[in-house]
Amino acid sequence: MRPASARGPQRIVCLTEEPTEVLYALGEQHRIVGISGFTVRPAVARREKPKVSAFTSAKIDEILRLEPDFVIGFSDIQAEIASALIRQGVEVWISNHRSVDGVLDYIRRLGALVGATDKANAYADELVRGLDAIAAQAATLPRRPKVYFEEWDEPMISGIRWVSELVAIAGGDDIFPERAASSLARGRILEDPAEVIRRAPDIILGSWCGKKFRPEKVAARPGWDAIPAVRDGALHEIKSPIILQPGPAALTDGVRAIAAIVQAWSAR
Repeated sequence: MRPASARGPQRIVCLTEEPTEVLYALGEQHRIVGISGFTVRPAVARREKPKVSAFTSAKIDEILRLEPDFVIGFSDIQAEIASALIRQGVEVWISNHRSVDGVLDYIRRLGALVGATDKANAYADELVRGLDAIAAQAATLPRRPKVYFEEWDEPMISGIRWVSELVAIAGGDDIFPERAASSLARGRILEDPAEVIRRAPDIILGSWCGKKFRPEKVAARPGWDAIPAVRDGALHEIKSPIILQPGPAALTDGVRAIAAIVQAWSAR
């Protein structure tokens, strides 16, 4: 029988940031042999691990040279990468979680896959307690702002499900909850920018994946000066690494950043 430390895959390539962050949090980072070039959390991973992928592309030959026994990716956007690796005989897990509960379940499943079930369950429970504390604080706010979260500007894309749920936990109400339920980005494209004007958000949060949010550009959109958030200057950036990946970052720093904005708005 193999020792407990040898259970599960021993040479893992992480095509996105969230499995890297989770494995480091569980003390299982020694299993990681390659990471995404977009990884920023934890910072030490960028110094220790070779970067072998972007989000929609990967260095297949370099990944194969690392001789991985397990590759972890996310969503249909990485289907082509997964397919190329599978054809080379590599075992690939593509997760597709889109909700807060899905992130928590992902952590528990990843922990189980590497023989760290107890550590993963404890870590997930700790994250739940943090979310509960933020929700309890939000429940004391005198009023809840309407929030528009913009994930991209051209075309305009509203927030994905886990972001919408974190806005609610932080004390706000997403103005596009029906779009947040869409599993694909095209279901969250706003064909008519005037719909944001009609829904009159009190706060606008921007997290343009990979580029800086420009509040002055948003405020200058035709007719948007009638929006309460624009009128009151309540336009804020949430850095994409802490909110746009479905992992621990969003459930910690991401939701705390939203909560701070909501609380400041409520106190005005």
